[in-house]
Amino acid sequence: MSPGGEFGLHLTVGMVLLVISGWVFHELAEAVMGQEAITLLDHQVAHWFNAHAFEPLTGFMLGISLAHSVAGMVLLFGVFALHLWRSRERYWLLALAFAVPGGMLLNVALKHVFQRTRPVFEEPLVTLATYSFPSGHTTAATCFYGLLASYLVIARPAWNVRLGTVAFCLTMVLLVALSRVYLGAHYVSDVLAAMAGSVAWLAVCITAISTLRRRREAKTI
Repeated sequence: MSPGGEFGLHLTVGMVLLVISGWVFHELAEAVMGQEAITLLDHQVAHWFNAHAFEPLTGFMLGISLAHSVAGMVLLFGVFALHLWRSRERYWLLALAFAVPGGMLLNVALKHVFQRTRPVFEEPLVTLATYSFPSGHTTAATCFYGLLASYLVIARPAWNVRLGTVAFCLTMVLLVALSRVYLGAHYVSDVLAAMAGSVAWLAVCITAISTLRRRREAKTI
């Protein structure tokens, strides 16, 4: 529980987050694969959004989704990586390099493990041929904004900046998740599982890099 220890509070918090978020992902995956009650809710929500879609909200949701596609995430990743490089934050840069690309690759692997088909509508807003569970856009957004929030909370001592950062990053993740459900690209359980799995992956990446940094610093003392 020591904040400054090599295997201290940061490792404890990371392990707790990993266990909790991993358990949430496991429960969601079991419920979806077992066709439990959440799948009925999934279909009800998906068809409600499809039936009540309207402009300009649809255009806004398409914009949010497009901004967090692979191309959009590459741009966001590049801007953040450049900032970390110029700031000589090599450990945060290493965490970013593992968290976002690694999370996206892990998502692709999970899609092929579960092979859940996407929502089907008579008049779809978007049409995709890939698998649905878990949501790739939500995974990428959670990994990116989660790491961004972690970095700024630590790097910026002012509490108003910290709170504003957390609020902004959380809002962006929720917007991306909502856009995928609204557009009919994913079910609610897809985006919830993506957020849970991404938090688990972030916990692994940030805790591992933090432990590496502390061990190297301890050797130089």
